[in-house]
Amino acid sequence: MSEEHPAVAYVQFYEALSPETVSNLNSVVHDDVRFKDPFNDVVGLSAYTALLDAMFRAAPDIKFEVRNCAYDGDTCFMRWTSQGTVKALGKDPWIIQGMSELQFAADGRVVSHIDYWDAAAQFYERIPVVGAILRFIRRRVAAH
Repeated sequence: MSEEHPAVAYVQFYEALSPETVSNLNSVVHDDVRFKDPFNDVVGLSAYTALLDAMFRAAPDIKFEVRNCAYDGDTCFMRWTSQGTVKALGKDPWIIQGMSELQFAADGRVVSHIDYWDAAAQFYERIPVVGAILRFIRRRVAAH
């Protein structure tokens, strides 16, 4: 990846993300940023910061690793893995694999970050009662 593309700084920021670095989000994210994932859809730096603060309260040890990154102009796609322990859901680490679509503003900061990942298979199916129902439904609708 070329050192000139702003995706490099964003990837480095995310891989080093911690409760202590959330306050530096404005260095890589535009004030009017939109962040969307299967659970959230927020607009603005303060809303995104609050979301990350809440994430660290729920999963204090969460870490992100970007596996692949491809970009063209002001658009970047990155494949990543996150891993952390969600305090309310037990002691086993939760591993989520996903993709993000990033859009960069003219100043090089992210103006849109949209995460795509399978919330049913990677989250809901791990919750005891809900998971059993979803696994049953998945088996019923699967092509055989």
